Amino acid sequence: MTVLRSFRNPRIASLLAGVAAIAWAHGAHAQAMEAPETPKPKPPPYSLPFQLRPVVAGTVVRSDTALAFYENPANGESGTTVASMLLASYKITNEIAPLVRVGVVSNSPPDAVAPAPNPPSGFGFLNPVLGVTYALTLDPALRLGLFLGVTVPVGSGGGNEPEPKNALANQAGIRARSAMDNAMFAVNDFTVFPGVGLAYVAHGLTVQVEATVLQLTRVRGDEVQPDGSKTNFTTGVHVGYFFAPFVSAAVELRHQRWLSTPAQVENDTTGTLRDTTTVAIGPRFHVKLAEKAWFRPAITYALPLDDPMADAKYSIVQLDLPFAF
Repeated sequence: MTVLRSFRNPRIASLLAGVAAIAWAHGAHAQAMEAPETPKPKPPPYSLPFQLRPVVAGTVVRSDTALAFYENPANGESGTTVASMLLASYKITNEIAPLVRVGVVSNSPPDAVAPAPNPPSGFGFLNPVLGVTYALTLDPALRLGLFLGVTVPVGSGGGNEPEPKNALANQAGIRARSAMDNAMFAVNDFTVFPGVGLAYVAHGLTVQVEATVLQLTRVRGDEVQPDGSKTNFTTGVHVGYFFAPFVSAAVELRHQRWLSTPAQVENDTTGTLRDTTTVAIGPRFHVKLAEKAWFRPAITYALPLDDPMADAKYSIVQLDLPFAF
């Protein structure tokens, strides 16, 4: 009876209720501490494009070199072009990564048709690129990449008195890069080029499409370059698949087209200079260097699908060496 009377006492009942609440909270906390945390699911592997832009923002240092072999259609003599790019980007947030890209080109042209003398080899620096990537995850399997870039028109082979061998190297370099990096080779022009890429990434598969518009405005070389402005367009499709966590393979279709009609297109009697289409295929390897550091080398082989590159029997080997941190 004394115990019952104690429970009926408001003060004792409140004290017992408080002790019970504390004991329950302690037990719940202990269970929460003992229960393992649910690990976050890893994002699906993304097949990094060969020449299209990534749709992700990252801290990356990337060396990318294309070696092109071609012929003079008139006499079958062979030539080579090497166009090498170095890119560095820094991820400020998960969505934003500014970048800078520089490049050089070297060209050893084929022998000219006799009796003309052999053209000299040329080497030059390209227009640097300043840009920023804005990456969005629209869905766990759908990623959107927006890009805006500009060039600094200081490349070799420009101005009113360009070195002929360097100007020729720039023309050859455009083709060595499948005409996808025209802004860097247009050394007389200030170029603004916005672009967009959309990628489906799931189950080891990446399917990405991209489009870029390049608006070129002449800032030097008005005596040798008749076009004050011109508009170029590039697009491409990348399809990649991971056969294992450490290796993937991909095929990439690239297309370039002049939307305006620059003088070289207007004066072209062959009708082949407005468009360029190439296809590339190759493997990429994925080597983990540290917790957040990866080395993803790739080697690809590219061929033209139309003239004038097909007529010149172009074949292009590309070595891509990106380090991601």
